[in-house]
Amino acid sequence: KILVPYESTFIFCLLLSHVSLWPTRTIFSLSAMFEYTYFWVLLLTRAFVGIGEASYCTIAPTIIGDLFIGAKRTLMISVFYIFIPVGCLQGGGGGSVTHLSVSFQLNPILGLVGLLLIIVFLSNPARGAAEAQSNPARGAAEAQPTAEMMHTSYWEDVKYLLQNRSFVLSSLGVTAMTFVTGALAFWTPIFLQRAREALRGGGRCAEHSCVSSDSYAFGAITVVTGILGVLMGSSASRKLKGRVPHVDPLICAVGMLSSSPCFFLAIVLAYVSIPAAYVFIAIGETLLSLSWPILADILLYVVVPTRRATAEALQITVCHLFGDAGSPYLLGLLSDWIRRYQPDSFTWRFRSLEYSFLLCPFVGVLGGLFFLLTSLHVTKDRKAAELLVAGKDPSVPIGQSHPLQAQLHSSVL
Repeated sequence: KILVPYESTFIFCLLLSHVSLWPTRTIFSLSAMFEYTYFWVLLLTRAFVGIGEASYCTIAPTIIGDLFIGAKRTLMISVFYIFIPVGCLQGGGGGSVTHLSVSFQLNPILGLVGLLLIIVFLSNPARGAAEAQSNPARGAAEAQPTAEMMHTSYWEDVKYLLQNRSFVLSSLGVTAMTFVTGALAFWTPIFLQRAREALRGGGRCAEHSCVSSDSYAFGAITVVTGILGVLMGSSASRKLKGRVPHVDPLICAVGMLSSSPCFFLAIVLAYVSIPAAYVFIAIGETLLSLSWPILADILLYVVVPTRRATAEALQITVCHLFGDAGSPYLLGLLSDWIRRYQPDSFTWRFRSLEYSFLLCPFVGVLGGLFFLLTSLHVTKDRKAAELLVAGKDPSVPIGQSHPLQAQLHSSVL
């Protein structure tokens, strides 16, 4: 039952399968774009792309965790996540400069290139390979594995993760962060358009010109601040981790708690000055982006290698289900409920969305508190994971052997 190379190969092949199917789904989506009667095909293929993306985002960070350790892992995770805003720039830039179909045409080409690069250059590491290379005692752990370093059932993995306080609290923090980012991405251009209409005294923007200009401006700000925030967050983590062991969740907490006042000011200033709102949106998004590379790093070092993929899957499911999947709908629902009192007023049309938008800063503060709580447990949970990887039980004092470990050792012999 020990995790052996063929299981690692299965995970690797799963990654290849999802990347290889990505371009095919995109091609079908492209053909469906031009026929309104086949709009359901576009939705269906987009859903398939979501399956591939979710699988890739679950497996890829665990492979990075198996290849690198320490500061180098933090750097590589940062490189991985920095391509999210770069991809947004590629897709949005290509679509805005030429035509929306250009982004869909580029996607399968880049997907095939990525598939070839994975096949040719990406190695197939065993789970926990980086830890094994950095810890000579790991060889003994191979012969005397703890229960956590064996291939266990899914429910045993879930039970282990639910008992990991750093994982649970950081997942709640990520959920709060995705709640804010999802609401911002969906509603900010519309919110700024309604602010412009209210400032005009009720005049609508001609041919949705306000929405287009605000969408481009907000998209550009998101790309730039995303790259800047990822670089700042990863750099701060690498420089401070040696002196402050629990600095990673503290950086996430600072980012969340300091971005919330910025978003609050952006919301309340939109009716007074659109440029001022943009300034605070840019500052807030930069601070919010500090957390992206650090969150994956936290998960990788507080969870044992054999359960990292399950941890990634659970965290992604929870943060999207209760975060960015529901926040746009919830804010729209609140806005419609508030607006029903004066449905024909342009000012109240703006105010209703403004009042519902104010929920985001408070959720951001809640997320910051979750990260502060994470900082109280992360050092202990990280040490426990390191001991398990080394073949030791963190609940047993050094120098004593656990009965289960002795039993496993005798069964292996």
